[in-house]
Amino acid sequence: MSTPDTSISTTQASEIIESVSSPGVVQDSLRDANVKVPTQAELSTVESKLATARSKKDTGDAAFKVGDVKSALRSYHETLLYLHGIDKNALKSLGLAVPSSSSSMSAVDQAAGAKDVTTEADMILEKVYANMSACHIKQENWKRAVDTADKALGKNAANSKALFRKAKALGELGFFEKAEIALNEIKKVAPNEAPMADAELVRQKAMDRERQKAHDQKMRGWLSREKKQAASE
Repeated sequence: MSTPDTSISTTQASEIIESVSSPGVVQDSLRDANVKVPTQAELSTVESKLATARSKKDTGDAAFKVGDVKSALRSYHETLLYLHGIDKNALKSLGLAVPSSSSSMSAVDQAAGAKDVTTEADMILEKVYANMSACHIKQENWKRAVDTADKALGKNAANSKALFRKAKALGELGFFEKAEIALNEIKKVAPNEAPMADAELVRQKAMDRERQKAHDQKMRGWLSREKKQAASE
């Protein structure tokens, strides 16, 4: 019978070192493990991109607050350009990444999931996508609102704002069952927001009834015309 592989790869070893060492020691240890360490120039580039992304996001937030949705979306799109593909190793070296695993875990256990880290870039992306969803809702672009909310939730599944915006857009698209699932999820991850989720659920159920009523009336009208045509033939 084969035994489980308990060996630690070079990458895992370097990440263990990173979790318990000072930044300077991390740099030396990573080099010793033959893992590419960002150069100072690369670190400076990442810092510059991150600073620009922060500024672009702030500009977008300010535009949204005054109702300038188009300008907000433009700034948010520019933010994405600076953040996509940014070097996570550089962010970790700069101390701008937090392990997703519990701090109570052993270094070896943390190393096994060390790639699951949340960087400042991830946090900005989460907020930007959630805000873009709000912009698309303002424009009644429901599909895009769902898409961007999903991207925010991909960064943080417990983002209650993104869940609410996704639910609202799904309801407007007629996907009431899916919307209800998202609203119920809000009550799990943010119990204090349960009243807001319940109110939206009531609103959507009323909207669903109205749509069903309109559909039934349309069907009755269609059947009535069919009967009249059949009788006249």
